[in-house]
Amino acid sequence: MKMTSQAQDDSDDGMDAFMDKFTQHKYKDGFNENNWEEEFDKVPMFMKTAPEEIDPQKFPELACLQSIIHDDDRPLEEQAKALKDEGNDYFKEKNYKKAIVAYSAGLKKKCSDTDLNAILHTNRAAAQFHLGNMRSALNDSVAAKKLKPDHIKALLRGAQCCMELRSYGEALQWCEEGLRIQPKDRKLLELRTAADKLKRTAEKDARKAKAKEKKERAEREALLAAIKARGIKLLKLEQPSKHGSDSGEECGGCPSAAVAGFDCNGLGSEEATGATVFLDEQGTLHWPVLFLYPEHQQTDFISAFSESTCFGDHLTVMFGEELPPWDTDRKYLPQNLLLYFEDFKTEQLYQVDLKIPLLRVLQHDRCFVKQGTPSFIVVVKGSAYCKEFLSGKKVHTLK
Repeated sequence: MKMTSQAQDDSDDGMDAFMDKFTQHKYKDGFNENNWEEEFDKVPMFMKTAPEEIDPQKFPELACLQSIIHDDDRPLEEQAKALKDEGNDYFKEKNYKKAIVAYSAGLKKKCSDTDLNAILHTNRAAAQFHLGNMRSALNDSVAAKKLKPDHIKALLRGAQCCMELRSYGEALQWCEEGLRIQPKDRKLLELRTAADKLKRTAEKDARKAKAKEKKERAEREALLAAIKARGIKLLKLEQPSKHGSDSGEECGGCPSAAVAGFDCNGLGSEEATGATVFLDEQGTLHWPVLFLYPEHQQTDFISAFSESTCFGDHLTVMFGEELPPWDTDRKYLPQNLLLYFEDFKTEQLYQVDLKIPLLRVLQHDRCFVKQGTPSFIVVVKGSAYCKEFLSGKKVHTLK
């Protein structure tokens, strides 16, 4: 029995008519070979990464899915789980910041599922860990452990955070807790071994540092006691301190001078010169000493000038057979040199006999050691510059 034309139209629900129309009018919204990858990336099922912002008009399907995920009418457990899954997706894409936002939103639901909340804390700890936020990661690990004490991932993450924070003792505790639950866990065993080794090393280094500090403190106290016993006066820098804020205040006369010399930078020459005063095994002080040549704006520095050595001994070496290149007139000969120190308070000059030792000069009532470095001015006797330099200045003789 043959079907009528009308019956055929009814049986295929007008499909033939639709196909005839399709052949006559090209489908405008279909994919083509030039943009099919771009169009596929707009379909939620085929997206490689989620867009930064979801525009409902541009991504209607994705907006619909997101609205389902964040549907507040669903049970809190479902909402928290959906947010956990969303965070996991971000985590897989290494978008740890967005993962943290998703996990945090899940925790804010405050659902009654303890295991789920523990997982949210552990996952957020992992994201924080990858961002380098070790303290936050550790806090999440602690929170997860409180909710679920046998949560191995939380215990492992806590141990890893403590390792990064160099809290090796705490790392060992986390490892021990985890190994009581899973004694053969490879990662925990490796972490425990590493933490134990680093803990022992850190304790050894701490003992060495403590012994070194104790030795240095004893040497410093002996040094300052020696300076005080000699009556040498240290000059503070121009900065406020617990001993006073006046510029150029003396440390040597202070009752706590043995400490004041360091606290107020009275011996602070090491940063500037790389040297500082020291006391040798025979009980002799050796000072860094600065020689100033104002005529040529030059300086000389002696890193260890023994307090028992005379100035002439050093100057003979410095200006002996070979004179400095800046002395073009060849006049800085040892026998032609005059040496002075300046009273920082009165700006008066004191001429020093080259045959006397450094200690006698430093013990003079008007000699003050600034920044731990005694300094002296050197000029050529009888030169035009010497006459000009001394003009109008009050000069005392020290023999």
